[in-house]
Amino acid sequence: MGDINHFEYGWITPALSYALSVLGSVLGLVCAGRIRTARTSGQRAWWGLLAAWALGGTAIWAMHFMAMLGFAVENTRIRYDVPLTVASTVIAVVAVGIGLAIVGTGRLNAVRLIAGGVFTGAGVAAMHYTGMAAMRLNGTLGYDTLRVALSVAIAVVAATVALWLAMTVRKGMAVFASALVMGIAVNGMHFTGMSALSVHRHEGANREVTGAGVSTLLVPIMLAVIFGVVGLLYALLAAPTDDDRAASAYLAGRRVAEPAAPTPAPDPVGLRARSTLGQPGTPFPSRRDTPPR
Repeated sequence: MGDINHFEYGWITPALSYALSVLGSVLGLVCAGRIRTARTSGQRAWWGLLAAWALGGTAIWAMHFMAMLGFAVENTRIRYDVPLTVASTVIAVVAVGIGLAIVGTGRLNAVRLIAGGVFTGAGVAAMHYTGMAAMRLNGTLGYDTLRVALSVAIAVVAATVALWLAMTVRKGMAVFASALVMGIAVNGMHFTGMSALSVHRHEGANREVTGAGVSTLLVPIMLAVIFGVVGLLYALLAAPTDDDRAASAYLAGRRVAEPAAPTPAPDPVGLRARSTLGQPGTPFPSRRDTPPR
């Protein structure tokens, strides 16, 4: 059995992973709130895609990878299979996107919420164990069945609560408080699944471990997270809010209610500027008003 250390760098990696999950949850909840106010199917699809990326890509997958930076096994290097790592990202985003589509189309009810939560939770669990399967080390991974089942149950419950919050929460402080709870749930699922892991090292085998190192994957992943967060913030700031729409509707109503000002008749040769005869109330000129020469 290989000795496993989940916190090789102390509390830095779990603190950063929790911060990423909270950040992604805040952005995801705000984007999900725009789904409810979208007027067209295209707008709903756009905000659903952004919410899926924020929740699945940042709050779940980026959190998973950040926490994995602190994972180490004694006397063996850890590498990652790049295609499987990318596949785990796609699984997380697609699972959250389908869950949002299930609860976001039509009226929210218990059947839709449970169905979306089960599908999304299963997808999150699949993302986690796909990411674990992407690890390459000098040993064999084993799992405790009971703890794996517990982690899947936590993922389903967390996903159901997250979808319910995404469809109901609107206020700023409520969104932030919900994101804190979601961060705890996502991290709880991750570390529960990690506690089910055991590593059986290959004694006496000097097999070369292939794959990408953590330092190789860290830069592109962090760049993707940074650009993704900046893009989400830009999309949120550029989109009109409910207050903006209400103000536009009010101004449009005022323009319809107020009568239009009369348009003056055309004066192509400029007589109106040179004469006062056309002005109302102007007396007709008389010869008596002409000064003597």
